[in-house]
Amino acid sequence: MLLQLFLAFLKIGLVSFGGGYAMIPVIQLEVERHHWLTQDEFHHVIALSGTSPGPIATNSATLIGYETAGIPGAILATLGMVLPSLVIIILAAAFLFRWHSHPWFKSSFYGLKPVVTGFIVYAALHFGQSSFGTVDTGVTWKQVATLLIAGGAFMAIVKYKVHPFVVIVGAGVLGIAFFL
Repeated sequence: MLLQLFLAFLKIGLVSFGGGYAMIPVIQLEVERHHWLTQDEFHHVIALSGTSPGPIATNSATLIGYETAGIPGAILATLGMVLPSLVIIILAAAFLFRWHSHPWFKSSFYGLKPVVTGFIVYAALHFGQSSFGTVDTGVTWKQVATLLIAGGAFMAIVKYKVHPFVVIVGAGVLGIAFFL
């Protein structure tokens, strides 16, 4: 189990282009493949990871590792997630000054941007869909409240430039008020 956790998150860490939110679908695939968490548990881990300090992918690895195999699982999953980045950054720094102006190097990043955008959109849609539940029985007050919180958070950040920390705390308070 511990080796499985380490290797799964090592693999995820190797392909972590675009940051943690872009990696949510990859993390979810591994969690589902190994049956480590239920879908609801996974969504709770992602929500907690997103509101905790630090990168969401690393936070997710730590929480999934902990839920799966306790403290040793948390340590190994986190190590698996960050080790590839650490090694890659050290190697990249060694070569960056030599290749940073090469057209192939620059062009490769233009090719990666649409993929990262697609991963983030997928994560947002999938996570949003799970937040709203099914609509087979009609619209519920929980769906309306979720939509109001999401819309209010979006407006607060985009239109009023409210600091994300304030928006996160406010959304948490509203979640307690609406859903407790």
